[in-house]
Amino acid sequence: MHQYRLRIETIFWECLMDGSTSYLGALELDERVVVAIGDGPGTEAAVEAARASGARVAGRVSLAEGPGRLAMQARLHVLTLDLPGGEPDAATIAALDAAAAAAHRHDALVIASCPVDALDLVASSLEGVRAALLCEPTLVDRVAAFALAGPPPRTLHDAARDSDQRRLRQLNDEVARIAETLARLARTDPGTAMLGSQVADRAPPYRAVPDEGEPAIDPADVRAAIRARRMRDQFFEGDLFADPAWDMLLDLYAAHLEHQRVSVSSLCIAAAVPATTALRWITTMREAGLFERHDDPFDRRRAYVGLSETAITGMRRYCAAVRRAGLSIA
Repeated sequence: MHQYRLRIETIFWECLMDGSTSYLGALELDERVVVAIGDGPGTEAAVEAARASGARVAGRVSLAEGPGRLAMQARLHVLTLDLPGGEPDAATIAALDAAAAAAHRHDALVIASCPVDALDLVASSLEGVRAALLCEPTLVDRVAAFALAGPPPRTLHDAARDSDQRRLRQLNDEVARIAETLARLARTDPGTAMLGSQVADRAPPYRAVPDEGEPAIDPADVRAAIRARRMRDQFFEGDLFADPAWDMLLDLYAAHLEHQRVSVSSLCIAAAVPATTALRWITTMREAGLFERHDDPFDRRRAYVGLSETAITGMRRYCAAVRRAGLSIA
């Protein structure tokens, strides 16, 4: 009885802080509690998305007020962060640190939105917590992030969200197909393979050391395939041939051969799709065991993405099989 009374009092004070006049609806144990942090109009969009998904917004505070509010938050399921671009100030850094700590403490999901130039800082700061990164998102992107956070307490009849969920399922199916293909290439010596690629050039001063019996793969050949794929966008609508998973695989493999590191923001550009879509693909590829993320030990504002050993082996054998067949990397 004491625990239940304490629970009622906790919810009562949360609702008072939120300016609510009624707290009886908050007693539903399955209702998700959301705190929205940010200074710009994106925070209002996050609040709208949270309410559309059936969550209860327990508070909406500025970046400067965020750490203090999170420190006293008794119950939290989803935390939204709307962050500015440019050089991060003390309030932004403090809000990110507090968000990561609160996410660990409550096992909460962090939905962070930011411009492209802040992606590396956000990705690095939220490494190790459940996070959905959004880059200049639409309202549909925000609602989809809430929908994927877990079963909502109420059914949201939203055709846009349903369409987005179908698209995400298709993305997952495609990644599973790519992962299976690369795993097969890593186990056997293939004669055929599929897939194709993307992004901006980097100088290729190095050559990778091939496995014994396999021809050396020239990173310039991989970059040439990336340039050819981007040239299609000059003649056809880019969305018709969007293949971000393979574009990112090619870009990361070229960088691996060149002994270069690729930041999260650079990889999003390489994907040739909207940044929020690219971020979802990066997460999916990590879950498939193809991508690995690494922090910069000298700069906490940067996070790098690289290929796993399985992906490297699969890409190497795919490229070798293409060369033996007298074909070009596609």
